[in-house]
Amino acid sequence: MKVFKFGGASVNSVDRIKQVAHIVDQHKDSPLVIIISAMGKTTNALEKVAEAFYAGAQQQALDLFNVIKNQHLTTAKYLLVTHFNECLSQLTDLFTEVEWLLHDKPVRNFDYYYDQVVCIGELLSTSIISHYLQEAGIANEWLDVRDLIRTDNHFRNANIDWAITTEKILQATEDAGAPVITQGFIGSTDENESTTLGREGSDYTAAVFANILDAESLTIWKDVEGVMNADPKQFPDAQLLQSISFTEVIEMAYYGAQVIHPKTIKPLQNKGIPLYVKCFLDPSLAGTVISNKHAKNLPPIIVLKENQALMHLHSQDFSFVGEQPMSNLYKIFAQLNITPNLLQTGAVSLQLCLDDHSDKIEQLAAAAGATFDVSVEKGLTLLTIRHYKAGQAAEMTAGKTPLLIQQTQETVQVLFR
Repeated sequence: MKVFKFGGASVNSVDRIKQVAHIVDQHKDSPLVIIISAMGKTTNALEKVAEAFYAGAQQQALDLFNVIKNQHLTTAKYLLVTHFNECLSQLTDLFTEVEWLLHDKPVRNFDYYYDQVVCIGELLSTSIISHYLQEAGIANEWLDVRDLIRTDNHFRNANIDWAITTEKILQATEDAGAPVITQGFIGSTDENESTTLGREGSDYTAAVFANILDAESLTIWKDVEGVMNADPKQFPDAQLLQSISFTEVIEMAYYGAQVIHPKTIKPLQNKGIPLYVKCFLDPSLAGTVISNKHAKNLPPIIVLKENQALMHLHSQDFSFVGEQPMSNLYKIFAQLNITPNLLQTGAVSLQLCLDDHSDKIEQLAAAAGATFDVSVEKGLTLLTIRHYKAGQAAEMTAGKTPLLIQQTQETVQVLFR
């Protein structure tokens, strides 16, 4: 059994969907589960629908949703001939699921409505692609993942009930004689209310399936060659990392690299299932393999995070920044769901480097103000280099003003303006 996951960029056009079909066709005779995201920017568009609905702008929400409907219908018309009517029937049922909600008025919190609306993106994309594969002669079984992944009711960041989910996935796939097509990112409560799994939920869904099915491997298909040692948009000479360990990927993600989210890694690492990151535009490329195996002689791995803020906290009475003030501060972090990117303590002061989300910064400053004098500096950049070479950080920040520097044997970080 193998698990494939195709992201939104892989299915954002007719030509790319045809390429997905080409890849699947090469593997259709072996057990395969395929997780597919919403097409392109559909999730962003659906978020705007949910926001308009919750703000009481019902007609605006319906108009925005109508645009999404037409986009998917147009894609289906370009792709399908013999299977169009069958696909249209399924799409219409899915459209109605959202429109029924949009004709109502919000009486619950926003996160609930967000999940009921946004979840439809994955269902629409997989419906169209499943019918296209059938028309192309690739038999498959379409499954609504909401019937398989059971979660709690923590909307927008739901937690999976592994016992029930395991039972349902095994039952649904044990007799599958053809590739299974299903959705990432979504699940449902025991009351059949749709939920979403939070950041990078589609990759996580794929890892959950791989874990439960004891898959041979998980392959995430992207529009890049594989995992790079730096963002190619920022560093044109970025190198492909042919193999890296699960630990290295978690470290990269922790420091802000846009790679694989740590929650995706855990279900794979627990069972030693390798993760391949491959380019769907050219499947012949080797890509990157991520596994328990430790990779040696890695090049410097560079992460550049812009839009950083530095918060200076100074004790109001010059008392030491000891255990109690730090304990209180970490409670505030938890309450506001804040994770500092860098933290440096002194005797009577400490400094925090944070992503510059103004609302979070203001709330943190207000809460910390009970204990500390607070000042904030914005417009900063955080450079992180793992496996750095001597003098590399100084060379990369030449002409800049360093504000914080932290260094270990493996990693150096410099916050600068």
